[in-house]
Amino acid sequence: MRALARRCWGQRLAGGVVAARPSPRWRALTGLGGEDGRDARVREKPPWRVLFFGTDQFAREALRALHAARENKEEALIDRLEVVTVPSPSPRGLPVKQFAAQAQLPVHEWPDVGAGEYDVGVVASFGRLLSEALILKFPYGVLNVHPSCLPRWRGPAPIIHTVLHGDAVTGVTIMQIRPKRFDVGPIVKQETIPVSPRSTAKELEVVLSRLGANMLISVLKNLPESLNRARQQPAEGVTYAPKISAGTSCIKWEEQTSEQIFRLYRAIGNIIPLQTLWMENTVKLLDLVEVNNSVLADLKLTGQTVTPGSVIYHKQLQILLVCCKDGWIGVRSVMLKKTLTATDFYNGYLHPWRQNNSQAPPSQCRFQTLRLPAKKKLAKTVVAMQQCIK
Repeated sequence: MRALARRCWGQRLAGGVVAARPSPRWRALTGLGGEDGRDARVREKPPWRVLFFGTDQFAREALRALHAARENKEEALIDRLEVVTVPSPSPRGLPVKQFAAQAQLPVHEWPDVGAGEYDVGVVASFGRLLSEALILKFPYGVLNVHPSCLPRWRGPAPIIHTVLHGDAVTGVTIMQIRPKRFDVGPIVKQETIPVSPRSTAKELEVVLSRLGANMLISVLKNLPESLNRARQQPAEGVTYAPKISAGTSCIKWEEQTSEQIFRLYRAIGNIIPLQTLWMENTVKLLDLVEVNNSVLADLKLTGQTVTPGSVIYHKQLQILLVCCKDGWIGVRSVMLKKTLTATDFYNGYLHPWRQNNSQAPPSQCRFQTLRLPAKKKLAKTVVAMQQCIK
C-alpha cells in the first residue's frame, strides 16, 4: 500500500522543497497502518496542497474559505486546491461543483480523485466512505468538517436531528476520518454554539457552515500542531443521525405533540413538506404557525376533548386549526391538487363536507395519518438536498 502511495503521489515535492516528517501521534490516533509516516514526505508548514471532497451548501462554504485563502497571497496558506464531488441529476451540478466552476478550480467526479500530489484532504458533506489506501495518500490525512458536537449526531443528517430533537446546544467538529466508518475519528478542534428554539435546519446550516469554514482555516494555519493535540472521541453520548425518509414527513396526530410537529416542520420543511391524509387524498402542509391560548378561547376550544387530527377553520385569522396529541397547530396554506390558502381549503373542501355530512360526528372531519409503503423513496432531488447533512 505504501509503495502505491509513493508511486501515485511522488516522494519529493514540486520545486525541490525539503520534506519533513509529520508527528507519528496523529497516525496512531486515526488507527491507520504504517510505520509512523516515515516514508511520507510532507511539507512542515504552509502553503498546503489540498484536495477537497464535498457536495452541498454546507460544503460550499468550506470550499469558499479555502479558495479565499488560496487567493490571499500575503498569508500563503493554500498552494493548490482541487475538488472532488459526486454526480448530480442537475446539469449545473451540486453547489460545490457550481462554486468550483465559478472559481475555475479543477473538478473530479467521484470515484475519480485525480493524480496530483496533496498534503491534506478535506471532507465536508460528502457522503462517501474514503478507503484506507486513499487516506494514506495524504501525508497529513483527511480532515472532516462535521456540523455537530461529536460523538453526538454521527451520520449524514446531524443538523436535521439537532432541530428535530430540540437540542439547546450544537457546534462543529473538525476531525480526522477513519476508513470503513463515518464520524469516528479523533477530534482536532470543536466549538459549540447555542441553538435558538425557533431556528430552522436551514438557518442553522448557514450559521454552522460559516463556523466550520473559519475553524477549518484555523486548523490549517497550524496543521501539524493541531493534529498532535487531537483527542479521541468520548465513548459516552454517541447518537446517530440517519437520512430522513418520506415517512418522516407524515404527521402522526395521535402520537405527536404540537411541539414535536413544529420541530419536525423546522427540521425538514424546507426539504419535504409535512404530509397528512384528507378523505383518502394526500395533503401537504406548507405553512405552519403556532397557536396561542387566546385563539383557542375565541373558538371555545380550551379544555375540550377533541379527536387528534380534527380540523377547524378560524375565519378572523384565516388559518386552519388542527388538533394534535396535546394541543393545536395552525396551518396557513396546503397543497392538494394545487396550492391552497386555508380559506381556499375551507371553501372548497371543509365547508362542503360539513354541509353534505351534517349528521356525521365532528370527529370524522379530520386529517388522518398518512401511511406510506415501507420501501417508498424520496425523489433524487430531495436526497441531494440533504447530503449534509453530513
